[in-house]
Amino acid sequence: MKIPDVPIPSDGQAGKILLVGDINKAFFDAEAVTEDICHVSNSISDAVNVVRLRRIGSQQITMIGVVMAGMSARLSSALKALRDTNTKAKIILLAQMYEEPIARQFVSPSSNGTSVADDYLICPIQLKTLFASIATLRGTNQGQAEPALTATINEKLERRIKQLEILATTDDLTGLRNRRYIWEFSRQILEHAQKENGRVTLLAFDIDNFKHYNDVYGHQVGDKILKQAAVLIQRCCRTHDVVGRIGGDEFAVVFWDDPQPKALEVKTERRAAKRPGQDHPKEVIFIAKRFIAELEKAELNLLGSKGEGVLTISGGLAGFPRDGSTTQKLFHEADKALLEAKRSGKNRIYLVGQPQSNIADIK
Repeated sequence: MKIPDVPIPSDGQAGKILLVGDINKAFFDAEAVTEDICHVSNSISDAVNVVRLRRIGSQQITMIGVVMAGMSARLSSALKALRDTNTKAKIILLAQMYEEPIARQFVSPSSNGTSVADDYLICPIQLKTLFASIATLRGTNQGQAEPALTATINEKLERRIKQLEILATTDDLTGLRNRRYIWEFSRQILEHAQKENGRVTLLAFDIDNFKHYNDVYGHQVGDKILKQAAVLIQRCCRTHDVVGRIGGDEFAVVFWDDPQPKALEVKTERRAAKRPGQDHPKEVIFIAKRFIAELEKAELNLLGSKGEGVLTISGGLAGFPRDGSTTQKLFHEADKALLEAKRSGKNRIYLVGQPQSNIADIK
């Protein structure tokens, strides 16, 4: 595999990339990482010492890639320690899908206008993607100009690759995540939850009588209804919950524990430990109820003067680990509850295994 050249610092010497953490969790081809390509530090303390030396061998450090997996609560202090070395190197976070909310937080400027990271990539990726991504970084870092980039990295190609990545994970009609993304995210977050004793709840739902809207008012109106439902469900969910369109009028939401307080080392009131198999979190029930209420208030003026009634959904809630420990099992159970909700009159969301438990009856 041919690796593109690394950015060249202002003094004309070749630059070096420093990778921090377990690179096997970040790259499909981690075995391709050799000392002549990148320097790998297994710990933050080692990485800070390396950065303080300013060079790896005869080469300046031009970029630092930090593997987020396994860092947990140490991540905030680790990134601050790297920044405190006054390095001019760009810091790129190598994040799993479920770590993206945390990565966005670290990349966003704080109140003083600075951030502890410059950009992030969703992993696992090919090593060459890391190199190519350097070409897309713009702006300044600690007041220094972006180092010159070698002509071997084709920026137009990289932009096209990013566009294709977005297309591969986004539903083009609603702008939500697509089925491929939802399934891969679910796999990752369930694996994470199993290690951390976390909570994950899957909501699967579809729009009641959607075929009727398509047949009577046309597919363009049907598309508008799907877009309206997408906007409303996103408005009701928390920023770290993942909303997707599975296909047709079928949607899914993956609810999970907010990762940011732990990762950002925010002190919060300790809550009672959640036992595996405990009931669905109250927040999820509240969000699902709010979504149903928002749909009932939605105006159907897009149906024209003859449009009547309200927009309703039927859905099913399945929780990890009580109802299943795999993506396939959770979707299977949530779909069963959804069908039971349909048979029972629609416009309701049922809990798995409890057909009498319409969430509207849960206080």
